[in-house]
Amino acid sequence: MSDTHILVINSGSSSLRFSVYDMRGERQIADGKIEQIGEGAAGPADHRAALAQALAGIADRDAIVAVGHRVVHGGERFLAPTRMDAAALAELARFDALAPLHNPANRLGIALGMELLPGRTHVAVFDTAFHHSLPPAAMHYAVPAQWRARGVRRHGFHGTSHRYVSREAARMLGKTPAETNLISLHLGNGSSVTAVRGGLSVDTSMGMTPLEGLVMGTRPGDIDAGVLLHLLREGIDPRELDDALHHHSGLRGLCGENDMRAVRALAATGNADATLALEMYCYRARKYLGAYGAVLGRVDALVFTAGIGEHDADIRARVLAGLEWFGVRLDAERNHACRGQRAMAIHAPSSRVAILVIPTNEELEIAREVIGLLEPRATPGHAPARATHRRRSDP
Repeated sequence: MSDTHILVINSGSSSLRFSVYDMRGERQIADGKIEQIGEGAAGPADHRAALAQALAGIADRDAIVAVGHRVVHGGERFLAPTRMDAAALAELARFDALAPLHNPANRLGIALGMELLPGRTHVAVFDTAFHHSLPPAAMHYAVPAQWRARGVRRHGFHGTSHRYVSREAARMLGKTPAETNLISLHLGNGSSVTAVRGGLSVDTSMGMTPLEGLVMGTRPGDIDAGVLLHLLREGIDPRELDDALHHHSGLRGLCGENDMRAVRALAATGNADATLALEMYCYRARKYLGAYGAVLGRVDALVFTAGIGEHDADIRARVLAGLEWFGVRLDAERNHACRGQRAMAIHAPSSRVAILVIPTNEELEIAREVIGLLEPRATPGHAPARATHRRRSDP
């Protein structure tokens, strides 16, 4: 492949991020973010105008050979990076209800990319794909067989981030991914924890949808299903319930703020609700660390990533507090000095488990997945994708 420029698009509901990588050296040569799409004079009128604006700012569009698109939910149909065509795009629409905040906008970005950049290979890379290695005991819910036959199971998310940092962690430890066991904490407005054994996801905190698991910015994480049944019996409108679970729970539901910086500032004033929000956020993460330590048996490293995980030293310290029995010992000075500018080890010399902070790079990982699909041998250590998407008749 003489030209190896890969355009990566992450299309959100009101924003569009893009990056261009020259994959001969994994060098980023362009990037940008367009916000306030469709929100008046401040931003582009629609996603088509936003993508056209992004493309206009890329100097050498002719060198782009393929476009990688981030998609949150691929269900059981899309198991690996997938070449997009009209049929695949139509089937992808079936999963909008499972990730309503993300998938519709992701699909729109693919459709517009195919329209504005014809003649290129368009590849969807799924957040759920990394977690298709979950063993059955971790994948399934204890629900009736009829539900399982309808696709009720755990999928997991943030897979592109967890895959990227797990590879980087293995490199930092001087191991191959196949030799490495670790727990990856992707802590941001959306948060998840993943247990990685030998480079494969074997358990993860999010479930069939991104609502399960940790306390998040606006999502509750783990909650008794009986609570939801109770609210429905009490007459809450299902649409109101959906809105509350996606937009008004988590940190926001606890203290009115969903940005961790604002929560911490509010807690510093003595606000009891914000203090509780901080305690619950860190407690839930610490609880999952203990659980996944039991799942893995041997843990080589804990990895913090994403906005909070990379930049908030206090949250890292709170999450790890009391885990000395687990072989985890934090170096307070290193932790305080680490602000996410670069990958860094923050464990004390006596720690049996490495503690790493690794800035995630989902865009680069998507570009790697695209090259891995187009030319498996062109990406060192990259296994070729084994599947695109299953036909509807497949089991």
